[in-house]
Amino acid sequence: MNKFFHPYHLVTESPWPLLGSLSLMIFMMGVVKWFNEFNNNLLFIGSLTLLFILIQWWRDVIRESTLQGNHTLKVLKSIQIGMILFILSEVMFFTSFFWSYFHMFLSPSIELGNNWPPKEILVFNPYNIPLLNTLILLSSGVSITWCHNLIYQGFNWKSCQESINLTILLGGLFIMFQYKEYSESFFSISDSIYGSVFFMMTGFHGLHVIIGVLFIIISMNRLLNFHYSNFHHFGFEAASWYWHFVDLVWLFLYLFIYWLSF
Repeated sequence: MNKFFHPYHLVTESPWPLLGSLSLMIFMMGVVKWFNEFNNNLLFIGSLTLLFILIQWWRDVIRESTLQGNHTLKVLKSIQIGMILFILSEVMFFTSFFWSYFHMFLSPSIELGNNWPPKEILVFNPYNIPLLNTLILLSSGVSITWCHNLIYQGFNWKSCQESINLTILLGGLFIMFQYKEYSESFFSISDSIYGSVFFMMTGFHGLHVIIGVLFIIISMNRLLNFHYSNFHHFGFEAASWYWHFVDLVWLFLYLFIYWLSF
C-alpha cells in the first residue's frame, strides 16, 4: 500500500467472482435436476466446486488483511458498514416470512376452518425441544460474548479457546436437536399454509445456524493462528454479530411460531 496516497484497498484481479458465479449456476441447475429427476449428481458437483472457490476466495481475503496489511482503518469501517447492511437484508428476509405468518395467524381463511393452526395439525410442544433449543442458543450467545470480551482484554488464550469451542458445541447441539424435531414431526411442508410457513422459517433459520457455526469455526482457526489482536479482530466480530442476529431471530420464532400456536 506504500505506493498509494490513499487509505483504500484496490483489490487486485481475481478469478473467484467469475468462477463463483459459474459454480453457483451449476449448483442451481443441480437443485432443479434434483427436484425434478431425483438425481443429485450435478448438485454434488456444484456444491463441491462452490465450496472450493469460497475457500480460495476467503483465503485471499485473510491474506490481504492479515499478512499484507491492506485492511486499514478506513477499509475496516467500510467492511463494518457492509456487514451491518448484510444483516439488515437478512432482517428483511425473515420479516417477509413473519409477514406471511401473521397474515394467516391474525385472520385465518375459511379454507383453514377459520382456525390457527389449521384443524388436524398437531403442533410441537413449545416446552420440549423448542425450549431446550432456546436455552442452547441463548447460552451460545453468552459464550461468544465472553470470548469477545476476552479478546478486548488482551487475550487469555485458554479461556478464549474454551469459550469459542463451547459456542461451536452449542451450535452443533442446536442443529442436532432441530433435526430430531423434524424427524418426529406429525406434519410436513405440504400440510397447509402452516406447514409451509413453519418449515420455511425454521428451516432457513437452521441454515443460518449452520452458516454461523462455519463462520465461528473459521474464526476459531484464525484465533489459534494468532491472526487477531485486541484492536484488530473484525473477522471474529462479524461472526459474533451474525450469531447474535441468529439468536434474536430464534427468540421471535419461539414466541410466535411455537408458543403462540400451541
